[in-house]
Amino acid sequence: MAKKNTIISEKSCSVKEVLDIIGGKWAMPIIYILSKGKLRFKEIERSIEGINTRMLVKELKNMESNDIVTREVFATVPPTVEYALTKKGKDLLPSIKSLYKWGQDYIA
Repeated sequence: MAKKNTIISEKSCSVKEVLDIIGGKWAMPIIYILSKGKLRFKEIERSIEGINTRMLVKELKNMESNDIVTREVFATVPPTVEYALTKKGKDLLPSIKSLYKWGQDYIA
């Protein structure tokens, strides 16, 4: 029986598009931390060991532009900013938890 070759083009590959959105080193930890509810910027930064301010800002902006997180600014002095997952972001949680479990099972 002949083996069928499957060709996946970059144009039709939704996995590549997903990785463009959540493929950053810090995206999944940020999503996981925000699964607990709304958090301020510094709370997120303190919760993720090893992330620097510049990278956190970059990842949050990327996730906000892709409708994964919302950013709410409050008119206080100094300004207060809270981040939360959107429905789209919350829908990623089962996949992230599955990847975490896979890592626990096979990487250690």
